[in-house]
Amino acid sequence: MTFITDNQLPLIALFFLLGCAGTLFLFRKPAGHRAWRIADLVWVVLGGFGAIAAVIAGIYTQDSSRIDRQIDIAFAATDAFDRDAARFRLRFCDPAYDPDTAVLCDKVEFLSASTAGNADLPLFLAVTREVAPLQSLRIFGSDTPMEEMATKKAQANAFDPAPFLVFTTLDIPTQTAVDNLRRKVPAIAGDYLIIARAYDDLIAQVDQLKTEWEVLQANAHILLFQIIALCLVSFAAPFRLGKSLVELTPNRKT
Repeated sequence: MTFITDNQLPLIALFFLLGCAGTLFLFRKPAGHRAWRIADLVWVVLGGFGAIAAVIAGIYTQDSSRIDRQIDIAFAATDAFDRDAARFRLRFCDPAYDPDTAVLCDKVEFLSASTAGNADLPLFLAVTREVAPLQSLRIFGSDTPMEEMATKKAQANAFDPAPFLVFTTLDIPTQTAVDNLRRKVPAIAGDYLIIARAYDDLIAQVDQLKTEWEVLQANAHILLFQIIALCLVSFAAPFRLGKSLVELTPNRKT
């Protein structure tokens, strides 16, 4: 499967040349000969199969483009959280304004550590973009060796967003500190709530990306069928063209 997906255009061109060779052989037959009718039937059957495969694969291609957008959103959510957390620590945590602010500072440090400590997160985001299955035609193979590609796919499949989900941004002590600071220093409470929303958004986007990735992996065979269908259609197309040319040539009619 990897060879087929990495060399799609050469395979299509090869089948087209084979079809051209077969058409040249059939040119020895006159128009209306049974061989040309069989060639026309082959074109109809393979063309219909290719059309059905293209429709089915079109749905999958939309899912492939969606994972690109999901990766961009997850990267943006990661950057937003890191930026907001760093700004909060810089403004309010050195030193903390009061005990309530200290609670929020500790919580921000904890949330930041939960993302920074999980080295699989940036790896997963980067790998899913590089090895998302069958997103485009490849002319002469991938730049990444097959062994490395297989390793990266395994890393993406092994990523589990569950450890992020065990952390809540507004547990009871944190909610109490936020409520107190809303009365004393609303800016601190507001900034923390921005961080909490950014963290929750990051978790939601990463979880969604993992789901999208699993769906693509489970249905990658659909585009493999599309490549095979394109090869078969490219093989049959010269026969249909040859039949038309023969019928347009007066001296080739029976």
